[in-house]
Amino acid sequence: MERQHTVINTVLQVTREASQSCARSPHDYVAAISAYGKGRQWQRALSLFGELSQTKVEANVIIYNAVISACGKGKQWQQALSHLSEICEAKLEPTVVSYNAGISACQTCKQWQQALSLLSEMFEAKLEPSVVSYNAGISACQWRWALFLVSEMRQSKLRPDSATALGSARARRASSGSRRWRC
Repeated sequence: MERQHTVINTVLQVTREASQSCARSPHDYVAAISAYGKGRQWQRALSLFGELSQTKVEANVIIYNAVISACGKGKQWQQALSHLSEICEAKLEPTVVSYNAGISACQTCKQWQQALSLLSEMFEAKLEPSVVSYNAGISACQWRWALFLVSEMRQSKLRPDSATALGSARARRASSGSRRWRC
């Protein structure tokens, strides 16, 4: 954990130095915003994202995904969903990764209704939820909805993984009345 913290701080320092000495590419923004997200520095990620309007770099879906993820890791689910909405306003197409970042933000902040709403939006947008989509939804939801999502996942022919098994086990334990598990 300490090594990871050191690596993140090094990346952030290099990013700060680079910002003062040269122009950035979209890839640079993604790397820096992602590093801020991993460091739980969502405010800095948003500040850097805000700088885009003052550059020749146009925000793309990958940059938005990094911002959504950074907000989620900072437990700012409303900011994350706001940026997910901005993708369409910017005339870009959200991807499965965009929705996964939004669902994960909702899961982190125990906003299970919003997580279910995003899963529904994915279907409306003709995007197939991935194992990551379902697992974030399963982790976010009350046990009844979690079991429903496990069933939906199996019907969609996706292969459950260890996160699915853990979420399913928690939901089954809660449904048996052994304890009241809620988000």
